[in-house]
Amino acid sequence: MKSINLKLILGFLAIGFASISSIVLLARQNTRDEFNRFVAFGHGEDLTAQLANYYETYGSWDGAQEAVTSEPPPAKRSPSFTIADENGYALFDGVGFHAGDLIPGEELDFGIPITIEDKTVGILIMERTPFPGTPREEEFIQRINLFFLYSGLGVALFALLLGILLSRTISRPIRELTRATHAVSEGDLDQQVPVRSRDEIGELARAFNKMSAELSRSVNARRQMTADIAHELRTPLSLILGHAEAIHDGVLPPSPENFEIIREEAARLDHLVDDLRTLSLADAGELTIQPQTISPARLLEEVATLYRFQTQTKNLSIDLDIASSLPDLEVDPGRMTQVITNILDNAVRHTPEGGTITLAARGTSDGVALSVRDSGPGLSTDDLPRIFDRFYRADESRVRYEGGSGLGLAIAKSIVLAHGGQVRAESEQGKGLEIIITLPAKR
Repeated sequence: MKSINLKLILGFLAIGFASISSIVLLARQNTRDEFNRFVAFGHGEDLTAQLANYYETYGSWDGAQEAVTSEPPPAKRSPSFTIADENGYALFDGVGFHAGDLIPGEELDFGIPITIEDKTVGILIMERTPFPGTPREEEFIQRINLFFLYSGLGVALFALLLGILLSRTISRPIRELTRATHAVSEGDLDQQVPVRSRDEIGELARAFNKMSAELSRSVNARRQMTADIAHELRTPLSLILGHAEAIHDGVLPPSPENFEIIREEAARLDHLVDDLRTLSLADAGELTIQPQTISPARLLEEVATLYRFQTQTKNLSIDLDIASSLPDLEVDPGRMTQVITNILDNAVRHTPEGGTITLAARGTSDGVALSVRDSGPGLSTDDLPRIFDRFYRADESRVRYEGGSGLGLAIAKSIVLAHGGQVRAESEQGKGLEIIITLPAKR
């Protein structure tokens, strides 16, 4: 298989050779014609002067041919001729024309005007000098032809060198991309290729680098998630197995308290598995959504009602801030309740006693923005972009039982995206956290 480098070189060379060959051939032919015209004009200069003197003397062309040709010939024989009037008709026989013949335009263009006091009184039509002419004229033409030949060869060589340079410039990033692609296919996901231009190849290199970085990030995230899942599953399983073996061996009594610990850990394990299944369905685009029409006010009021007791137990107040005349939403009420409760769980967990949690709804240009705002400690600018990552906890000092599974906000984001919405977080350290959900209005 021929490389693209060789194909480009051969392509440049073929185009250059065809172009230069055409130019050289045309230049050689035109040079011969123009030189022939130059020689003819040179031979006709004296004749033109004699004819002009004749016309000035006699006032007409009668007898001009016999008068001029009857003079002694010069060193080189003057060719036969005729004269055309201002309308292009021959005035007497000569060079293949008879008196009264209309001379073709190309012959008139080749003719030499005869002027007296800036007035054209006739056009000298001469016999074209056959070529080759004298040995010196032939030698001159040969030198010109050799000059064109050598120039063409030089330009062809330059075209070849330029083709090699351009082909390497084009093929080099392609080779780099090919090597990097093979490396990625073999598992090396940290491949980056240099971006050497701003054209389509440079754009391809940038796209490859972005793809490689995203693929590496995705694979690393998946590996980390697998490790986190194993860790999350190990904790409740260890407690369940430990208490069961202790009761079986008689180390612990089979009391309701010990069985309750086993039941709680099993429930926690079941909840974690259910969360992982929800994320898996969302990733695969198979999350079941059953949209219904519901007003934003009703959705937030129902969720607030669910959390009244929980917030009162922790001495927290839960407020509603809902704008009037909001458009209805077409969402899955169960899924959106899950979204808001996941966010509320996080808010209740991190808001100190005596704090406030506010559920708000505002209209946007194309929908509704729902938000959950707490008066907790907030997050730093480093933690804020990562709160929707799976198993991420801003405060790693919290025990996992108290801090949740770390999947709540990730699940909330997946459900919102499945509804065609967006979710983001805003926070300042010490001033609480606000999670904002933007959903399209019902059409």
